[in-house]
Amino acid sequence: MEQVKVTLVKSTIACLPKQKATVAALGLKKINQSKVFTDSNTLRGQLALVSHLVKVEKV
Repeated sequence: MEQVKVTLVKSTIACLPKQKATVAALGLKKINQSKVFTDSNTLRGQLALVSHLVKVEKV
């Protein structure tokens, strides 16, 4: 499976509660914090919801 690196690049302060919960579910708490995930349809759906807050790179 393909791996993707997700980095939080913007704050969640002015975001909707659903977007804040999605970022928290991804395990991102601080700006510039990164996590590596296995690419899946579920992950793509989460990233689509918060695409304006995160940067996604292939690993």
